Amino acid sequence: MAENFDVIVIGAGPGGYVCAIRAAQLGFKVACVEKRATLGGTCLNIGCIPSKALLQSSEDFDHAKHGLKDHGIAVGEVSIDIARMQARKAEVVGANTKGIEFLFKKNKVTWIKGAAAFTGPGAIEVAGQAYTAKHIIIATGSDSVPLKGVEVDEKRIVTSTGALELDKVPGHLVVIGGGVIGLELGSVWRRLGAEVTVVEFLERITPGLDGEISKTFQQMLAKQGFKFKLGHKVTSAKADAKGVTLTVEPAKGGAAEEIKADIVLLAIGRYAYTEGLNLAAAGVETDERGRIKAGKHFETNVPGIYAIGDVIAGPMLAHKAEEEGVALAERLAGQAGHVNYGAIPSVVYTWPEVAAVGATEEELKAAGVQYTVGKFPFMANGRARAMGCTDGFAKVLAEKGTDKLLGAHIIGPDAGTLIAELATALEFGASAEDVARVCHAHPTLNEVVKEAALAADGRAIHI
Repeated sequence: MAENFDVIVIGAGPGGYVCAIRAAQLGFKVACVEKRATLGGTCLNIGCIPSKALLQSSEDFDHAKHGLKDHGIAVGEVSIDIARMQARKAEVVGANTKGIEFLFKKNKVTWIKGAAAFTGPGAIEVAGQAYTAKHIIIATGSDSVPLKGVEVDEKRIVTSTGALELDKVPGHLVVIGGGVIGLELGSVWRRLGAEVTVVEFLERITPGLDGEISKTFQQMLAKQGFKFKLGHKVTSAKADAKGVTLTVEPAKGGAAEEIKADIVLLAIGRYAYTEGLNLAAAGVETDERGRIKAGKHFETNVPGIYAIGDVIAGPMLAHKAEEEGVALAERLAGQAGHVNYGAIPSVVYTWPEVAAVGATEEELKAAGVQYTVGKFPFMANGRARAMGCTDGFAKVLAEKGTDKLLGAHIIGPDAGTLIAELATALEFGASAEDVARVCHAHPTLNEVVKEAALAADGRAIHI
């Protein structure tokens, strides 16, 4: 006999587990299906959290080796213990995943262990057991996009999963794809001593970023030792006991060349993951890219079945999935949950960090929107100078005439934290002047945000 719930969430990643907890808080009887041995999905297990642990460790190593002497701190020879670094990463991941288990127990969310498959519109099966629910939410996330001619073995040719588990620093790491994942993980291993080459099909890295930010970002990474092969495609990668031989060709045609690497990281994007769900049994429709079709309130074409996160259209970001999970749970409870997709920030956790929210200059130009630009460099900020972190700038875009904030972009120290103020401003429809008139503590990095907002009206003080 089938066990019945009010809400069943399939997938315990950031979207799924947050949705399950919020639904339970609202009084629903909730279950969450997860086939991994631990909760948290890709993000907590093999994505956001472990990558940030390694980024922090490698950043600390690089700072100890190259940055502390400027502060008058002598530490002698600096070395890296990869095994301990990886063990610490595992400890961080474990603490986070166990935290979600605690939250499930606290909120009385039932964890159904195994892989879910639909048997009908309101019914699923997990490990031979039948379950039914009035509301079923698909939150199965995404997986790494494959590339023809590049066969992943997670040893020599790896995705982000394998790149997080390397037990030694590769001599030469080739990253296929100039996006966020490749640049973050490339940064980890470059800081630890690897030569890193990025092969990107387009003529620029991070294509979703504001053009000026992207260009500056590439220049900064090049100074750190990154090598870039833009406008090129990888047509094959053959691994053997010694390493990997890649065949690389110009994207617009031309002579091929070979590149030798110790490790190849395939990071050309991610795709919506619905394998094994048996969506056909429920009648759920997908689009041409395999994403589940969902309306503005996350409903699919089948009443009672919803989808959130990476498995539907929109930016593949953990916090986007979380917001959708909360909004959907609240709508199921008769409340007015919503997500403002125009105010979702994105961050690249390299050094320096890159963060953005709202429109880019290219998007505003394409839409024919008249705008003003306000910029302010970290070089002119007292706290940044004291830290020795003066690379980069903050940039705000405001509508000409109304001064309404349309977008904001930061490249520099702690950009991921600084962008929150501007995301808040966008959410509440603030103008650049509104941001500029807020009293910012001195000396802080976020005075750069204030000065950039002032600069949109041509009245920055400290430059």
